[in-house]
Amino acid sequence: MPALNVEFSDRELEDLRQIAKERGTSMKALVREAAAADIARHRALQEGAEAFRRFFSAHADEFAAAFPDDEPPPVTGEGRAA
Repeated sequence: MPALNVEFSDRELEDLRQIAKERGTSMKALVREAAAADIARHRALQEGAEAFRRFFSAHADEFAAAFPDDEPPPVTGEGRAA
């Protein structure tokens, strides 16, 4: 299995030791669980953002009608606002 060396400050390392001790787990397991939780959170945020983009695109006309003051100005042929 691939491995990764991570450097911590003395304070961070002591905090990790204390937390691992309180939880009755190893420092390796603690750091791995924290990384796995962050990966899961990141994936969930990406999926949520994509779901929002799909929803917003599917209902763009409804949003434009409901919030006309929030619509961007029209774009001219040269790519600049009129």
